Amino acid sequence: MTPYYKLKFTAFLFLFIAWHSAISASDRLDNADSTRRKYRSALVFPTPAPNPKRLFYIQRDPNTNTLMYDINIDKRTGKPDAETPVNAYWVRYAEKGQKEELNYIQRKFAYGVTSKAIGNDRYDIRFVSYKKFPLILMKAADGKYHIFATVAQKLIMLSKVFIKIEGGSFWLPNVIFVEMKGTDLVTGKEVTERFKP
Repeated sequence: MTPYYKLKFTAFLFLFIAWHSAISASDRLDNADSTRRKYRSALVFPTPAPNPKRLFYIQRDPNTNTLMYDINIDKRTGKPDAETPVNAYWVRYAEKGQKEELNYIQRKFAYGVTSKAIGNDRYDIRFVSYKKFPLILMKAADGKYHIFATVAQKLIMLSKVFIKIEGGSFWLPNVIFVEMKGTDLVTGKEVTERFKP
């Protein structure tokens, strides 16, 4: 190889290595940024005002609109309504903070719940979109009705759920994780458990 071609080949090799390194570094930065974005939300989620009927609430990306789940008490018996023990609705914080009922599709395919009486004023509650995760509606030691969930082999009195969603569609959202907050019934401490559904 003549000195001219050696010089040309060396320059090509140098430029190729520099280009490849720049691409690799860019990919690493993009991947790191993507990972950070995956678990961070730019949204500031409001804490709903206290409500004596509130069982728990759900917040999720991509906006601050919040799903509320309240106990629906039969005024005649003072017990949960046999047909609809849990009432689900929106508080549209991303708009004017107004209360709004779930529409038919949301109620039947996404955020609504089903219920089944299991005796002793207890109800098996399931999300229509994720029926394999049971919740139990029952009275606690304070004499009030609460929702209970078993998460990470702990029975917790549920207060809040956060669902991290990135992309997907209404019918098939890409759920990154589900985070549940509540009170551990054994220790009495507030706990947060996160899992991938």
